[in-house]
Amino acid sequence: MLPSKPLDTLPTHRVTNMPPYLGDQDLWRGDPVLQTAIAREGAGWAQKTLAALGRKVGTSDMFEKADQANRYSPEIKAYDRYGMRINQVIYHPAYHDLMQLAIENQVASFAWNHAGVGAHVGHMALSYMFNQVEGGVMCPMAMTYSAIPALNTTPAIANEWIPRLLSRQYDARDMPVTEKAGATMGMFMTEKQGGSDVRSNSTKANPVAINTGTGAEYRLTGHKYFCSAPMSDAFLTLAYTELGLSCFLVPRWTSDGVRNNLYIQRIKDKLGNHSNASTEMELQDTWGIMVGEEGRGVRTIIDMVQGNRIYCCVGSAALMRQGLVQALHHTRHRSAFGKLLIEQPMMRNVLADLALESEAAMVLAMRIARAMDEAVHCAEAAALARVGTAIGKFWNCKRAPTHLFEAMECHGGPGYVEESILPRLYREAPVNSIWEGSGNVMCLDVLRAMQRNPNTVPALLGELELARGGHLNLDRTIDDLKASLADPNDLEYRARRLTEQIAMAWQGALLIQHAPTPIAEAFCSSRLGSNYSGVFGTLPKGCDLSTIIDRIVST
Repeated sequence: MLPSKPLDTLPTHRVTNMPPYLGDQDLWRGDPVLQTAIAREGAGWAQKTLAALGRKVGTSDMFEKADQANRYSPEIKAYDRYGMRINQVIYHPAYHDLMQLAIENQVASFAWNHAGVGAHVGHMALSYMFNQVEGGVMCPMAMTYSAIPALNTTPAIANEWIPRLLSRQYDARDMPVTEKAGATMGMFMTEKQGGSDVRSNSTKANPVAINTGTGAEYRLTGHKYFCSAPMSDAFLTLAYTELGLSCFLVPRWTSDGVRNNLYIQRIKDKLGNHSNASTEMELQDTWGIMVGEEGRGVRTIIDMVQGNRIYCCVGSAALMRQGLVQALHHTRHRSAFGKLLIEQPMMRNVLADLALESEAAMVLAMRIARAMDEAVHCAEAAALARVGTAIGKFWNCKRAPTHLFEAMECHGGPGYVEESILPRLYREAPVNSIWEGSGNVMCLDVLRAMQRNPNTVPALLGELELARGGHLNLDRTIDDLKASLADPNDLEYRARRLTEQIAMAWQGALLIQHAPTPIAEAFCSSRLGSNYSGVFGTLPKGCDLSTIIDRIVST
């Protein structure tokens, strides 16, 4: 909420040369580049839904709620007043308001409620807009969305749980899910000793009865080092049975209406993502149901991991977009040395460079989302989606912190104080890179995808070849990539550089095909040039900065 008639005349001075309040943002109508991308990638039919969320979530009131939810972090309430264990986390009311807005507008369910062409593209557009305002709420949204494929491996569980997850009613009450109007889903896989190496987990699962395997009841004992959104109604997790690492659905309440043995040990004190509780959880004879095939837990849950990774990819693009909008607003209204900041050559170079990075991140994310839509009917699209989520997560998430730091620097000192949104966006950025596999894990996954599926490399190169001839730097990069991929030596050592090259070449190819020439020319001249350092504000001479900057926000 904006202050009412603030005083600009103070006892010692008059306040001048300060930007006005940015006020409400229409995150759909004000972003013509997003609108074009969504129509191109097959979700133009969802424009009404996207426009509705864009208006609602971008209001100053929602930005203020996001600020409150992060300022007043969740608190653990392990016991009730009578000393009985309840294992609850208490959130600020603003967090629940944001959760309700997200659930009601299908930020967790859109793709599954509208299966078909453009479903995941539309879904990711909703996520892209919401992420610009608040990232902590997006953790339970991502997990609820991404749990659906894993649950579908076990029809009895799917039939019971999926309708609840697709509900558009937010129900925050801690009670058996059978009594609730809707549900959310979480996941916890990692343990202290292994992190991403989940096969080193030590949690054990023992069958409750003679029946074992898919759909059978088990009791789990062990620990999980990261459990975000711990008030979710159920979680997918991994534990060892006699046949190997298996996947289990673990609800907060057992089937007979008793609190399950989910013992929250503490809430992590994180760098950012403060509105979302991330906890350590112990399982002591905890009731769960096996999901998928016994001993094939990683394979069962991998689709959920892929769904979470596209959320990270999109979320990082969203943070860059909002940082750019904030920087543009500041520089359009702040003067220094006799000119507005936006009129000064070096600042214009910085802003244009930030704009290129933001657009390239978004168009890559939406192209990957289209591959996810097409994967059901096309083997090459499935391969592209599989490797694309790893590529997009690696590169967008790597670029976001640097991008947001530069956007903060555009503000000078005012951007560094907590009253600005920039510190919160900046702190939010690293979690997308770390969650669901950090940079090295993503690059290893890119190699794994290319080595295991013969469709992967042809699909990637096919994407790049669509733009061959559009720019000399892209043509050279494609040739270099082909040579690198053909060389089997030291692939793991070269994996980061290889993934980086693929990501930037793919972005360049997409911009050549779909963006105005000044955008594509500036991107390929800088990113695919021989001297690119990654520092923003280093676009080569001759770039059409005005066209690039004017493209940022529709007025």
